[in-house]
Amino acid sequence: MFVAGAVIYLIASGKTGGVDLTGSNPLAINGFGEHSPGGYNLFACFIGEVVMTFLFLMVILGATDNRAPHGFAPAAIGLSLTLIHLISIPITNTSVNPARTTGVALFAGTEFVSKFWLFWVTPILGAILAGWL
Repeated sequence: MFVAGAVIYLIASGKTGGVDLTGSNPLAINGFGEHSPGGYNLFACFIGEVVMTFLFLMVILGATDNRAPHGFAPAAIGLSLTLIHLISIPITNTSVNPARTTGVALFAGTEFVSKFWLFWVTPILGAILAGWL
């Protein structure tokens, strides 16, 4: 996760003027409230991340089940992840993966690190619910 965050930081550093870490959403960090791309509050972001992770895991579990047609899992998983991103980028910039959040938060600043707990709790909760169902 650190390496991925470093790569994103290096790419962003190539922009004329360098990396701007002063905005509300530097490095496409995951966030809620003022750090949500659409201004969504903590509750909305919590529900969105849990539901998106739950749906992603349901697709993975269903597509890789022995009863599912073989060979279609990559398409189902890839298309569902694309749809999840299209839905939730405006809400939280889409996490559904704690490593994605942590990697860039380490470079964006301590204000963001203190808020990424949400993006560890919600994917775990969504995965537990999918596994339970």
